[in-house]
Amino acid sequence: MNNQVPKYFTQARASFLRGMPEAEFDRISKESGLGHVERAGNEKETYFTYEELQRICVLTGRLVETVQ
Repeated sequence: MNNQVPKYFTQARASFLRGMPEAEFDRISKESGLGHVERAGNEKETYFTYEELQRICVLTGRLVETVQ
């Protein structure tokens, strides 16, 4: 049984874990400069480390506090 924890999250997984639409997560990650894009031919995927995901959570938490 493989119990290794992944080092990176795809954008789809990260947005799911954060509980927000992927388009909104994409906008925030681009504005903050977090995440990195991997390309393979015509395909591209954005990946996030745990630290990047945590920073996005902090940023979005501040956004929620500001709006309320």
